[in-house]
Amino acid sequence: MTPLKRFYNLLELDKKDVYQIFFYAIFAGLISLSLPLGIQAIINFIQSGRVSASWIVLIILVVFGVALVGILSLMQLRITENLQQKIFVRSSFEFAARLPKIKSEQLYNTYPPELANRFFDTMTIQKGTSKLLIDFSAALLQIVFGILLLSLYHPYFILFGILLFILLYFIFKFSYQSGLETSLKESKFKYKVASWLQEVARNNFSFRNELNYDFALKKNNQIVSDYLNYREKHFDVIKRQFSQLIVFKIIITASLLSIGGFLVLSQEMNIGQFVAAEIIILLVINSVEKIIIGLETFYDVLTSIEKIGQVTDLELEEDTITKNDTCYTNIVLETENIKFRFPDSKKEVLNAISLKIEQGEKIVLDGENGSGKTTLIRLLSGLLQPTSGSFYINDDTFRKINLKQYRSQIGSIIHSETPFEGTILENITFKDTTIPFEDIKWAIDGVQLSSFIKSLPKGLDTRIFPEGKQLSSSNAQKILLARSIIHRPKILFYEDPTDSMDEKVANEIIDFITSDANKWTIVVSSKNPYWKTKCSRKITMQNGFIQLDSKTDTSC
Repeated sequence: MTPLKRFYNLLELDKKDVYQIFFYAIFAGLISLSLPLGIQAIINFIQSGRVSASWIVLIILVVFGVALVGILSLMQLRITENLQQKIFVRSSFEFAARLPKIKSEQLYNTYPPELANRFFDTMTIQKGTSKLLIDFSAALLQIVFGILLLSLYHPYFILFGILLFILLYFIFKFSYQSGLETSLKESKFKYKVASWLQEVARNNFSFRNELNYDFALKKNNQIVSDYLNYREKHFDVIKRQFSQLIVFKIIITASLLSIGGFLVLSQEMNIGQFVAAEIIILLVINSVEKIIIGLETFYDVLTSIEKIGQVTDLELEEDTITKNDTCYTNIVLETENIKFRFPDSKKEVLNAISLKIEQGEKIVLDGENGSGKTTLIRLLSGLLQPTSGSFYINDDTFRKINLKQYRSQIGSIIHSETPFEGTILENITFKDTTIPFEDIKWAIDGVQLSSFIKSLPKGLDTRIFPEGKQLSSSNAQKILLARSIIHRPKILFYEDPTDSMDEKVANEIIDFITSDANKWTIVVSSKNPYWKTKCSRKITMQNGFIQLDSKTDTSC
């Protein structure tokens, strides 16, 4: 989809507001152009040396016209403010609804926070769209009405109108593509600068070392240089447009003053008409200037829409509605010769994986880094979909399963997952008021988080910084563990869930998680060897294959 099409679709959502802006612009334009006619009549009265009631009435009408233009402009501002608010609200919910639902494959080789940062382009769209709608509509209408009015004075002015539209056409035709392309490239490096600064801020301790500090500055300098290069190229386009405008203004002003003067001298126009015509000409030229200068805003808006569009175009997960909820009383997972590879890779990360997991099984995945453990966990949890092969849940194909329903029965901890900004209670329950306090206490006690929470002045209402920065890694993991079990799910999928804890604490939590009192299925990948002693099934992976799948009588 082209940026222009995206812009049209954006305006289509608020057609009523756009039409109102154009409606007020038409009236304001008509009134603005009628003012020179009033001034013309006043000058004619002054020249005749007569002071009459008509002269007074004309002055009142001109002043009233000026006031009315101001009122109409104020009404336009109110509508554009409503439009800006709608764009912001719509965009915020668009991002909030989409970001958690984007397919994992679509996020491969992508930095999710960078995608979220594109929300700030909404501000450009807000301001730019309002400016374009008000300025462009008013300017275009003033040009059209102005030329029509001038043509009534003399047919010579029709030529002026034709030249004007030819100018606008060629400026737009020869500048649009290059202006948009350079704007998009400029924006790309602008985001790279922001992304690098974000990395420096996130790892600020690492960059305190003098050598590392110099590296941060050098890399920033390199990215900024690329940004300035494309910014300069974009400015060249804008400069060329403005230069063309200046040349046009000089030629048109000189020509029209000459023609107007000639017509007055030849008595084809009177002084009043000449003054009125020049006022109209100045309004028209200023309107042209407004459009040319506004092209930079136009490029900015199209660029911002395109950048946001690259996020909204990402494919989302589909929730297939199923009426059968009873299948989740017990969950049996089965894979049949499934394979998986990442989009830009030719090598299979998982190859010919066939296994069956019964309800209540406790499974530890073993193998070296890169063996496929993490990918298998994410595939079984519905985070990834297999490239080929079949995935069955209770003898039904995975693709027919409602992911929302399936995930409601899952508790998981994914590697690099951290607490979010909010209270400890919000991090555990996601503000689900249906969870009994007894279950909250059970989860907190089970993961040995109680003593830490009791030591806090605000307890569960203590706010956590983004990524849990003020928490120890151990307490951060305990919060994630409490979150994963709070709904007493049917299955737990864990990636290194206790690896940041002391051995004694970790083993006690593992005892709780694997207790016979809990009937959930466990699939865990961890460097902690204690998991192997508590699980009855061990799956060893190597190079994307299941090397060994063994069951023991060890009690979990």
